[in-house]
Amino acid sequence: QVQLVESGGGLVQAGASLRLSCAASGRTFSSYNMGWFRQAPGKEREFVAVISWRGVSAYYTDSVKGRFTISRDNAKNTVYLQMNSLKPEDTAVYYCGAASLGVVGRGFAPDYWGQGTQVTVSS
Repeated sequence: QVQLVESGGGLVQAGASLRLSCAASGRTFSSYNMGWFRQAPGKEREFVAVISWRGVSAYYTDSVKGRFTISRDNAKNTVYLQMNSLKPEDTAVYYCGAASLGVVGRGFAPDYWGQGTQVTVSS
């Protein structure tokens, strides 16, 4: 069992930066692929980024490439999402997910989810 708690969301202006954190419980964090999804009002949850269990591989959805960076610190059981050059269309609830198996790509399918953190980008 893995419990995930996101933090770091907030209200910012377009062009600003935010860093989201996702703290995980459990001793097996380092064996999980970790990723981020987001859900905007009235839209389905969409994949944002994923990082492999050792942090060697990462994959991003096209709309955030070059602006967002996913990273992890296995010693702290934490995964991060650094978001730069934020746009109003990045406004969403951001969710952290963990998967014990599976692809490090768009097909990333978490076994566990956090509760989400709100990111609002004003124009």
